Amino acid sequence: MKAATYDTYGAPDVLTIEEVDTPTVGAHEVLVQVLASPVTQGDRRVRAADYPGILKVPGCMMTGLFRPSQRVPGTNFAGKVVAVGAEITRFGVGDDVYGACDFGAYAEYLCVAEDSAVAPMPKNISYERASTLPYGAVTALTFLRDLADVRPGERVLIVGAAGGVGRMAVSLAKQFGAEVTGVCRGADFEMVRSLGADHLIDYTFEDFRQKDGRWDVIFDTSGTASFSSCRASLTPNGRFMSLYLQFTLLMHMLLTAVIGGPRALFAIALPSAEKLDEVRDIVEEHDVRPELDRCFPLEQIRDAHARVEDDRPRGDVVVSGAATHCC
Repeated sequence: MKAATYDTYGAPDVLTIEEVDTPTVGAHEVLVQVLASPVTQGDRRVRAADYPGILKVPGCMMTGLFRPSQRVPGTNFAGKVVAVGAEITRFGVGDDVYGACDFGAYAEYLCVAEDSAVAPMPKNISYERASTLPYGAVTALTFLRDLADVRPGERVLIVGAAGGVGRMAVSLAKQFGAEVTGVCRGADFEMVRSLGADHLIDYTFEDFRQKDGRWDVIFDTSGTASFSSCRASLTPNGRFMSLYLQFTLLMHMLLTAVIGGPRALFAIALPSAEKLDEVRDIVEEHDVRPELDRCFPLEQIRDAHARVEDDRPRGDVVVSGAATHCC
């Protein structure tokens, strides 16, 4: 089968396409024909060994200290089950599934364990759109619902509202009944407004921290804000959350847990079959449709990564294996 591989960390041109062995399905595994896999910021960081803050060392230890420990990258997927192991009960051949894995999604086929982060995919969206959900939607759901416990009527501000997690955060916050403010470039206003944002702030002209309003939740998905700079913009019981764990955020988490008032919070969002089932139900019930920027065939994996790294994609960038796709 064809797969994208890399043997060293670096720019998009470290990725190459080559023929590798098709994985053999085990008794408790399913073989998935990968029809779509997104290029997330996480995938970009793994390719370049570019981990933020205090995650630099543990990140490299997980993926390979000096060189990649796994040659085929890619961590999210959507596709069709083409073979099942002898002990499989949850899935059958022909099922459409989506999920997350540690590596291996940039390939024509992928083996995943039945009890891993894989689930039936939403019926109302394409493989390309479904493939983006294990990262964007699961992360947004973990932070907004599980960590911040967003309630109807609360004011929620999303920093980086046009990004992969930010877009899903806007959509989910609206589903939770919040009044949503999105911080993004003016060029992305129309897209973010279409996701449900009530208010928009162009960060190239305005600093939301200089505005008079206060928010119950500030969710920084871009790594450009900090608890100390946002504290005055939070309500007395406000919550500040960031996707990026820095030492200062960790200290503020410990401190605010003791003294009360506005809180600094962080979570590691790990996809699971249960979370994917929840996301599927939300997507189908509320017709949530992830925004797509461009789809690339697997052979153009370098271009897909370059699009994420060098340009400003207005939606998710997806590597598509489908004969016809719905970008």
